[in-house]
Amino acid sequence: MFLNEKYLFGGDEQWLQSGWTSSDDRVRGGYSISHLTCHANMAVFHGNLDIEALGGAGFASQRTVGNDRTWDLSGYDGLLLHIAEADGKKYTLAVKDEILPKSPNGREQSTMSWEYEFEPKKDGEKIHLTWGELNPTYRGREKKDAEPLDLKRVKRFSLMMRRYLLTFSSWGYSVKLDLESVLAGAMFRVLGCDHNRLAFCSDIHAGQVSALE
Repeated sequence: MFLNEKYLFGGDEQWLQSGWTSSDDRVRGGYSISHLTCHANMAVFHGNLDIEALGGAGFASQRTVGNDRTWDLSGYDGLLLHIAEADGKKYTLAVKDEILPKSPNGREQSTMSWEYEFEPKKDGEKIHLTWGELNPTYRGREKKDAEPLDLKRVKRFSLMMRRYLLTFSSWGYSVKLDLESVLAGAMFRVLGCDHNRLAFCSDIHAGQVSALE
């Protein structure tokens, strides 16, 4: 449980339709399509996933827009997802701390992502995750020697459904996830850890934990 929470999307920070855009496999020749429909008290991530094109590497995702946006999350220990309604499928939440200028062909250049896969089991579920549970990836592949996530300058959030997360095959598979909110949460501080970058200590010894003020 988090002792202190800050709304990033939803709640005090209302979901905005203009704040999100699609980033689907169509940029690579696929046929998946996604939408994020924002309401007063929730956002609905929905669409169809093409699981045959691109050799089974299809994906449907929504991401925040604006290269000038920055979230300073250095004072927090992780994220809290409030799931309003779940479809029983596995999704990916991704975070970036760098957005490069577009390449000459107009496409975005690849940068590191820190990802967390989650599978809500019921409506109304709350999913807590610490920064240490995010996996560093580059172009969809794990990168174990990655520099830590810069929590002082988070630049982008994404929601994604990937083909490999499904356990069966049928073309045009529909996805739907209703999110009430996404929050940053402060839980505790491990003495000696640097929260300005992703250095959340996994080994917690007696006497090393103090509640955040």
